[in-house]
Amino acid sequence: MSGTVALLGWSLPAIESARKMGRSHVVVSFPEFEPYAREHDIPFVGWNFNEWSEKSNSLQLRELLEPFDVDLAIPLYEETVEWSGALNSLYRDDPRLLNRAYLFRNKAVMKRKALLAGFRVGLFEEVHTREQVRQFMERLNEANLQLPGEEDAWVHMKPFSAAGTVGHKLLRNQDQIEERVVDGDFPCLVESHLPGQEFSVEAFIHQGKIRFLNVTEYVKLGYSNFIPAGPELESKRARIRDATERLVASFGIEYGMIHPEWFLTEDDTLSFGEVACRIPGGHIFELMEKAHGFDPMQGLILCSDPSVSEETVEAFFPEEEGGTGDFAGSVMVYPRPGRIRNLEIPEELKEDPFFESHTLIPPSEHKVPEGREGFGNHYGTIFFRGDDPTRMRELLVHYQDVNFFN
Repeated sequence: MSGTVALLGWSLPAIESARKMGRSHVVVSFPEFEPYAREHDIPFVGWNFNEWSEKSNSLQLRELLEPFDVDLAIPLYEETVEWSGALNSLYRDDPRLLNRAYLFRNKAVMKRKALLAGFRVGLFEEVHTREQVRQFMERLNEANLQLPGEEDAWVHMKPFSAAGTVGHKLLRNQDQIEERVVDGDFPCLVESHLPGQEFSVEAFIHQGKIRFLNVTEYVKLGYSNFIPAGPELESKRARIRDATERLVASFGIEYGMIHPEWFLTEDDTLSFGEVACRIPGGHIFELMEKAHGFDPMQGLILCSDPSVSEETVEAFFPEEEGGTGDFAGSVMVYPRPGRIRNLEIPEELKEDPFFESHTLIPPSEHKVPEGREGFGNHYGTIFFRGDDPTRMRELLVHYQDVNFFN
């Protein structure tokens, strides 16, 4: 390993992982984190990722990083992907790295790339007005051979560059276009509803090859998932790996990791949802460490570095299948709309042998508003661990509907 790695974003687990592996690092994040970084001896450069101008761009950021001998940048969050791409383009003298970062940050461009590569995707368009959303839904109805009185085709509205479910709106009929869509949503992507089981893949890539592939089973998108996937989904691993390898090749990815989301129907049709090239949300890295017995952040740092030998990378990762023998799952807890005053943890949860820990804290009294977009902010997470995937799924389904705040 050569120079220092720049961690773009703020993540204490990522900082701790870099420390444990003895990798020289510097954190690049918003200036308000600097006092904490200074107090805890964390190498730090303050930077506003929301501003990109003649006086605030990758050339200026590279100058600030020169004293740290940085030669590699890793994005920790969605908003730092293009900054990382810009820096790595400079460090490796490869402008395609920046273009590829823009590809990951624009869902419409991303889906066009996947379509050109031969993947099955839903119908999608870029829209600028409510009328264009309505026209898109009507065209879907027509394509579905809808009869009078039947339900409208579902349409998903998504910002071009937001992470996860942020800004995501599911429109089930034309009336909801007027009820839920606001001027600030535009421009955005609209797409048809993809059928099938949704799941994600976390693929660690070095020298253009997948060195480790994890399959995360989604129980409810944005709420709950577990690792490794249950036997039924794991039985499709060869098919999933083949599709992900084709995705890596078609997108020209050489180093780092990707986090694609796929849909698998009962007849084994696999559809492409979207893909990110940063740390996944939903506590997936935490679950991976418990289920597979290695530090995913350290794996990401190794795979992002072209100077690391192939032997070092291969020696780091365990076998993909089997893991530690346990399944690790989590439920992100969202309070229901209305006034909340207390936190209540059911005794049955505390006594369940699969229950591991939680991060819920008693709230100050306040009101949770109606009409939140996406899921709103989650108020903590419950972690489970056990050896039975069926029981794990049952627990996640049950506790994602329990009201912990009242």
